[in-house]
Amino acid sequence: MTVPVLVAVVVALLAAAIGAVAGAAVARRRRDEPVRQRARGVRGPTVAELLARLVRRSQSGIAVVNRFGDVVLANERAESLGAVVDARPDPRIAAAVERVVAGGEPAEVDLSPATYPPGSTPQTIVAQVRPLGDGFVVVDATDTSAAVRLEAVRRDFVANVGHELKTPVGALAVLAEAVLDADDPDEVAHFATRILNESHRLGALVTELIALSRLQGADRLPELVRVDVDEVLTEALKRVRVPAEAASAAGTEEAPDPRERFLLDAPSGLEVAGDRTLLVTALSNLLENAVAYSPEGASVSVRRRRQGDRIEISVTDRGIGIAPEHQQRVFERFFRVDPARSRATGGTGLGLAIVKHVAANHGGEVRLWSQPGVGSTFTLRVPAAPVDDADDGDADLEADLALTTAGSGPDPAPSATGGSP
Repeated sequence: MTVPVLVAVVVALLAAAIGAVAGAAVARRRRDEPVRQRARGVRGPTVAELLARLVRRSQSGIAVVNRFGDVVLANERAESLGAVVDARPDPRIAAAVERVVAGGEPAEVDLSPATYPPGSTPQTIVAQVRPLGDGFVVVDATDTSAAVRLEAVRRDFVANVGHELKTPVGALAVLAEAVLDADDPDEVAHFATRILNESHRLGALVTELIALSRLQGADRLPELVRVDVDEVLTEALKRVRVPAEAASAAGTEEAPDPRERFLLDAPSGLEVAGDRTLLVTALSNLLENAVAYSPEGASVSVRRRRQGDRIEISVTDRGIGIAPEHQQRVFERFFRVDPARSRATGGTGLGLAIVKHVAANHGGEVRLWSQPGVGSTFTLRVPAAPVDDADDGDADLEADLALTTAGSGPDPAPSATGGSP
């Protein structure tokens, strides 16, 4: 064996010996650590203590009841949900405990309050009662109010969608039969026009349902770009549709262009942080809604301005107005203040719901001011685009000039919280 090889073997043996000694020292230290902690009076929690902490901090109401109906263990959540009242199980829980102890089968108990304070949201509380053995039973109470409300909304939405789709589909069938039975070319043309209108209404309904479902399933927009408010308004005005029934009601082949009814303030030069397509959709819905619920020839005012870090676009009509009891519901899907007028104008009942979700997805909101017989103002408020430090002074000056010009425009819209259109 050569000298280098011998040196390498010796070094390897020394390294192995040092590693074994170090490993044994570490293992002995770990083994002796609990002994030293006990000697110093320091100890970790026991399993029983950890379980007690788990019960206390649980979001569910947990209680342990014995065969005599005594509460052995309970957390605060069990008391707040009504499973335990004054250190005694709720009578409904007590009855279930007797059944579970006798039969050994789990039971479910409805602990929902029978009455609710005025203005409060109804609660749905469900408790699962399960045997633990040796005459003990565990009660697990959960507040399922959110899930129940979500399911109710889903059922209501499905029912509304079915009804709204059934109406134009049924109309198409009736009108098609009328066309088949008609001999007069004028009648055929009339019914064909009605079929076209109903098909447009059905297409608009499906399109808005898809848009609404996408908005409701989305979080706040991940990437916001600078969007020019004046360009959004220009594009929205181009999208304003003439109500389908307006032309036939007026007895003319073409209805007047509704864009001629808008009174606009001066271009603002304002920019928002958002999605251009969604903002155009929301604003066009507000404009169409204003035209649909205004008397023939009545003007609609549009105002743009900056309020703090928000950009406001207000649309004011001189229409029928909205009663106070309906103002909280106008943003619900398929809710209509005047169903007959909505059908006549081809409305789907989804426009304002889309506006609400577009605003929410931009981190903004939509406000409403309305007075029956006077009119309504809908104000879309979204965050302003950030301003570069170098341009702060010019941007503030331009905003002030825009507000001054807007204030001197024809018949400006009021604020969303008060005033008169």
